[in-house]
Amino acid sequence: MAKPASKNSQPQAVTSKNGSKKVKLFKRLQARLQLVKEAQAKKTVRFHRSFKRSYREDYHRDFQAPGLLSHAVQTFQILGKNWRTFAPLAIISVGLYVVLVGLLSEELYQELQDLAKEPVAGAEQSYQPGSFVQAGLLLISTVATGGLNTAGGETEGIFGLMIFLMIWLTVIYLLRHFLAGRKPKLRDGLYNACAPLIATLVIVGIIFIQLLPVFLVIITYNAAMLTDFLATPFYALVYFIFASLMLLLSGYLLSSSIIALIAATAPGIYPLKALSSASDLMAGRRIKFIIRVIYLFFVIALVYVLVMLPVILLDMWLKSWVTFIQGWPIVSFVLLSVTCFVFIYASAYLYLYYRRMLDYQEK
Repeated sequence: MAKPASKNSQPQAVTSKNGSKKVKLFKRLQARLQLVKEAQAKKTVRFHRSFKRSYREDYHRDFQAPGLLSHAVQTFQILGKNWRTFAPLAIISVGLYVVLVGLLSEELYQELQDLAKEPVAGAEQSYQPGSFVQAGLLLISTVATGGLNTAGGETEGIFGLMIFLMIWLTVIYLLRHFLAGRKPKLRDGLYNACAPLIATLVIVGIIFIQLLPVFLVIITYNAAMLTDFLATPFYALVYFIFASLMLLLSGYLLSSSIIALIAATAPGIYPLKALSSASDLMAGRRIKFIIRVIYLFFVIALVYVLVMLPVILLDMWLKSWVTFIQGWPIVSFVLLSVTCFVFIYASAYLYLYYRRMLDYQEK
């Protein structure tokens, strides 16, 4: 009789161990659910703030948002619906930029155009790029060199920053009132939107600090290229891991700081409070937001190509036939106009996504 008793004792031990594991798991789930309920009651989310493990079911937050293409199209639609307000804003922004900052010098543009016309040496023989290729090279070189002004000094940079901050604040102010069912005028936006300017500048300073890892990657990459540090495969792998971690760190921090720029425009919101609320709002949604921002860059690039390439081709054709317009900065003016429109579009794009997240959280 002793043998059957010894056989039955092993399953009982295993069963008791499994039972204790289930009890521990149940208690852990209860504690985590309690934390989630307290966070939801306080409307705050505090995950990844310690060395304790954060479980996916805790910080996974559903959010019903329109698709990427639908979001982009809806932004165009709301701007088109209220074009009587946003079109004068773009015109005022272009005028202020021309007066306070200036346009790209036509002589510099002609130099870029001459460089685009030079034959390209191929494997067997050199070939002359066509007009479409020349226009593409001109667009890339003009945008890459920051071709909106000629001087690029500190004073012009400050004026340019203030103009684009004015556009940002005015667009958000107008959209907030449009979505609330009101009909604000552009005058109201220009006079009242700049109230949270100090809070916005504080968050811009914080964003600059959060971009330090990116600047560090740029500096170290230039140094590595000069010293042939990346020629060794092992060192190249180490630097790739280092650069990836730095970029991920900046991307993680900037994803909530960009939303904080919008949250700081609400009346009575201080900068640090805006950063805290934006961090709570973005918890579990950062990857989706980064995908939206990448898609925004794609839409902006598409707008530049569709608008600027025909303008550059038309400018090349007209100036080859009509001599007295060769000194006119046609391309620079259109490029500035497209840039102002694109910034208005980007401001509306980001605000609409923030508004959808906020409305979904309040339900």
